[in-house]
Amino acid sequence: MKLNILGCYSATPRTFTNPTAQVLEINNHIFLIDCGEGTQVELRRHKIKFNRIKHIFISHLHGDHFFGLVGLISTFRLLTREADLHIYAPKGLKEIITLQLKTSNSWTNYNLYFHELSSVTSEVIFEDDKVEVHTIPLDHRVYTNGFLFKEKEGERKLDMNAVLNADINVAYYRKLKQGADVKNEAGELVKNETVTKPADKPKSYAFCSDTAYKEDIVPIINKVDVLYHESTFLEQHAKLGPKTKHSTAKEAAKIAKLANAGTLILGHYSTRYDNLNQFKIEANEYFDNVLLGDDGKVFEF
Repeated sequence: MKLNILGCYSATPRTFTNPTAQVLEINNHIFLIDCGEGTQVELRRHKIKFNRIKHIFISHLHGDHFFGLVGLISTFRLLTREADLHIYAPKGLKEIITLQLKTSNSWTNYNLYFHELSSVTSEVIFEDDKVEVHTIPLDHRVYTNGFLFKEKEGERKLDMNAVLNADINVAYYRKLKQGADVKNEAGELVKNETVTKPADKPKSYAFCSDTAYKEDIVPIINKVDVLYHESTFLEQHAKLGPKTKHSTAKEAAKIAKLANAGTLILGHYSTRYDNLNQFKIEANEYFDNVLLGDDGKVFEF
């Protein structure tokens, strides 16, 4: 699992910081999460192939989280994209993008599918044989979701020394990976657990931005491997959180602790702060394994 932070600051873009956008690489999928201004430039900087992005998840309809989307959609068109593009976003985004494309006479030459979200309870919005994606209802000034990405359990691994010693025909290797007992060349039943090893533990990633402190999400993200949680404010400006519906670094850490998360990544910092280290210091008061997100950072888990 690999996370590319393209932008993780709040409010307006600056020459040295970008609004929210990130790319999650998980089990052969490349998911784009939010798409603030400058996203396609950062995608190029990170050398992420545009044609591999088939699913885009937009948390809410504040500009710093989706103003880069119509430009990216248009660039895909100019690059003669053929692959379908699926966009999962709050109801209303389809109307916004469609109007922009209609007015500029820039209809896509590929299939563009909008999956409009309106549920206030968690739901599965994407699923295949490798990954499933759940919404995380958040508490912001407009309808907002976070997203939980979960790998499905993979196939068991062959213990090749044991397999060869058991004299199992190669034709049965697939069944072994699927967990079945098989017969060897002598017709003897071989128990699966004697010749295979468990699959790697499935990984999970939760993206939570923007939101006020909300303990309701804890059961949804319980025991998540990696949690990205907004931390717009330090404690000196904590009073701004309730009115803007944003969180502090300490509040993000409290959620991580309650959820038994493996790692917490902070982000969505207010641009009023020059030094990010204080965010980590404050979060560490409640949670140990804290990483600072920043534009251009890449995390591998």
